[in-house]
Amino acid sequence: MSNDLTTFSRRRLLVGTAAAAALGGFPAIVRAQAKEIVVGGAAGFAPWMNGTVAQAFEAKYKTKIVYEGSRSLVNLEKMQKNKDKQYLSVVMMDDPVMILAVKEGLLEALTPATVPNLAKLRPGTVHMDGMWANYLQPWQGIAYNTKALAGGFPAWADMYDPKFKGRLVIPSLQNTEGLANLVMAAAIETGKPIDQAQFEIEAGFKKIKTLKPNILTIYTQIPQAMNLLEQGEAWAIPSQFSSVVIPREKEAPIKMSAPKEGIFVGPAGVCLVKGGPNKEMALALIDMLLSAELQDKLQPETYAFPSNTAAKPPVGLAADVKVHNLDWAFVAKERGEWVKRWDRDMAM
Repeated sequence: MSNDLTTFSRRRLLVGTAAAAALGGFPAIVRAQAKEIVVGGAAGFAPWMNGTVAQAFEAKYKTKIVYEGSRSLVNLEKMQKNKDKQYLSVVMMDDPVMILAVKEGLLEALTPATVPNLAKLRPGTVHMDGMWANYLQPWQGIAYNTKALAGGFPAWADMYDPKFKGRLVIPSLQNTEGLANLVMAAAIETGKPIDQAQFEIEAGFKKIKTLKPNILTIYTQIPQAMNLLEQGEAWAIPSQFSSVVIPREKEAPIKMSAPKEGIFVGPAGVCLVKGGPNKEMALALIDMLLSAELQDKLQPETYAFPSNTAAKPPVGLAADVKVHNLDWAFVAKERGEWVKRWDRDMAM
C-alpha cells in the first residue's frame, strides 16, 4: 500500500471505499498505484521472464511484472472467464490458441505506431493483421539422458525401437509440443514429406498407438517430465522445447538432440489483452520483447529463433538444420477432436 493511502483518515477511507467499489474494488486501485502488470505465459518461461525480462523492464519503466506461468489453454480460459473485467495485460501463448482468442474477441491488434519493433520482424511472424506477433520461437527436438544414451538420439524414427520399452516420456496432445510427435508418426507411416504428412492425421494416430509399449508416462506438466528425465527413469522426451532443456544441460545429465529429420519451430506469440489494465505499459513490454536488444540478451537462456531481423542468429544449431513449421490454422480447427481421440486412444 502506498504512503498516500496510509495517510488517509478513517473517514476519508470509508468515503473512498464507495468510489473504489464502483471501479471494481479497492484492491484494484492499490494494484494500479503500485505500477505493475500481470503477464500470463508458459510455466517454463518463468526463469527468464522473472529474471532478464523483468529486470530490464522494471529498470526502464519502473513497473513490476507479475508473471503467471501455466499453459496456453489455461491462459485462454483466464481471459474467457474475465472478459468483462480482465486482470491480465499481456499474454504469451502458442499460435493455435491465439487464433481461438482472436475469434472470441479477447485480443487488441498491435500496430507499428503503438509497437515500433513490429515493423522490424521477419516475414511470417506478425499474424492476423497484428493481433499477435512471435517474439522468440523455441525449437523442438528430442531431449535425452546422456548417461542412458551416450550416443544421443539421432532420429525421430528411433523412438519406435523396442529398446526404449517403458523409457520414453511424451507430451499429451493438450500440450502444443505434443503435435510434433503426431506429425512425425504420420510422416513415418505414410513416407510423405513432413509438410505434407502433417495433414495425414489418421495415419499419425495409427502409428503413434504402436508407441505405447515404449511410453513410461504421458505428461501435461513439463516439470514432471523433466524430473523423470534428469533422474534417468526416463531416457528421452521426444518433442521437447529447446528453451526448457538447453539451460539445464550444465546442471543435469541431459542434452537436446536435433534429429536428422529436422526440428520443429514452436511459434511463441505475444499479444495485448483487450480491456486489460495499464495498456501503455503492456504495449511497452510487448515492444521490448520484440526488440533485437532483448532477444539477443535472451539467446543464452532460451536458445530460440529470434523474430527481429536485427537480432543475432540462433545458437546451438547447425546452419543446415531442417526446420519444419506446422499449419497452425489447420491445427486450431482440428485440435479439439484430436485431443479427444488422443485421450481415448493413448490412455495408459
